[in-house]
Order: sequence, then structure tokens, then C-alpha cells
Amino acid sequence: MYYINCFFMYSVLGFLTESFIYKFIDSSRHSGFLYGPITPIYGIGAILIILINKKIISKLKINKFFIIILQFIVFTVVLTLLEFIGGILLKELLNMELWNYTNKEYNIGKYISLDLAIVWGIFSILFIYIIHPFINKFIKKIPRKGTYLFIIIFIIDIIFTIWCVR
Repeated sequence: MYYINCFFMYSVLGFLTESFIYKFIDSSRHSGFLYGPITPIYGIGAILIILINKKIISKLKINKFFIIILQFIVFTVVLTLLEFIGGILLKELLNMELWNYTNKEYNIGKYISLDLAIVWGIFSILFIYIIHPFINKFIKKIPRKGTYLFIIIFIIDIIFTIWCVR
């Protein structure tokens, strides 16, 4: 249940953060592909970062400075690949293109931008050392019934989104 709660917590926080940013940059945009306040790519990214850090990186016996450099590199690559795969899946499965970086100077195709990849790397370090330790306290307090409610709302949102996209 813990990782399911992480998924929902960070999907909602990602939605809120991106929606806040869009208020200033482009008020016509909406975060994510679902109608509800959940942007799954943020939840998936958070879980990947947490698991990679817990299962692999935290077990390494190297200097803290090198750990942070390694985290930055690994998380940058993982989140950039997630963004690439997410862009392709949205286009192929739902015929949606929520981001397109062809106009950015350091793009690699439509779905990867090297300058944003660096932002993902920096943000992932902040996430591991500041955001997750703080939010984790709340995640651990979510009752089982709350998790089931999140799952039901998420499934309804997916069904509604797919039904409306047709």
C-alpha cells in the first residue's frame, strides 16, 4: 500500500505544481491527460526515484558527494526516459501530445529536451533529500480505506477520460 500511496500523493502534488506553473506560463494548458487532479507521470517518476535510491544507490559504500553525483546522473537518465516513453505512449494510445520539444534548442526529437533533463536531475536531488522525507510522514499516515478511495477515484477518472477521448 505504501507505494500506491506514494503514487497518488506525488501524482496529485505533480498536478498541483504543474498547474501552478501553467497559471504563469500558459493558462490554457492543463496538467496531465486525466480530467481529475492526478498526473500519473509524476507518481511513476517518484516511485522510480524512491526505489532506485532505496534498492541500489543507498547500498553503495562511496563518498556522499559521489552518491549525489551518481543520483543526479541516474535520476536524470531515468526521468528523461520516462518522459520519452510517456510521450510516445500518450501519442500512440490516446492520440495526445501533451509536450513537444522540437522548438527547444537542446531537443532530441519531440519528447526529450536536454535542458529539461537537467531540471529533472536537480529536482530529483531535492526530492530525495528534502521533499520526500517531509511528505513521507504524511504518506505513512494514509489509512487503508483512504488508499482504496484513491484507487476507485483513479479508475473512475481513467474510464471517464478514455470514454471522453474517443
